[in-house]
Amino acid sequence: VQLQASGGGLVQAGGSLRLSCAASGRTFSNYIMGWFRLAPGKEREFVAAISRTIGTIYYADSVKGRFTISRENAKNSVYLQMNSLKVEDTAVYYCAATQRGTTQAMGEATVEYWGKGTLVTVSS
Repeated sequence: VQLQASGGGLVQAGGSLRLSCAASGRTFSNYIMGWFRLAPGKEREFVAAISRTIGTIYYADSVKGRFTISRENAKNSVYLQMNSLKVEDTAVYYCAATQRGTTQAMGEATVEYWGKGTLVTVSS
C-alpha cells in the first residue's frame, strides 16, 4: 500500500493542525493505521493507532486528550487532528499501515508500510 501524508506546517503553540494520509494500492479497510513522529535528536515514536473498523483507538500518553485519530475507509484516508500543540510536538509525522498484530501493539516492529513524512513545526 502507498501512503501519502499531508497537512504539516508551522503553527504557534496552542494552535491546531490536521494531518491527512491517503492510501492507495490495497484494500484500505484491511489495515490497522497509525501515526508516528520523529523529533530532532530522538527516535521515532508511536503517536496513535486506529483499528480496521474504528472500534479501537490508542494514543501515546504524551498526546492523549490533545490529538484525535480518525479514518474514513470509503475515502482510503486516515487523519490526525492535533489541538493544543506544544513546542515539543515539533517533528516529522509519518502515517503507517499494518496487517500484523493488534492495534494496541502497533509499533516500529509491526509496521509494514510507511508514508513519507510531513513536517510539523510548533513555535513558542
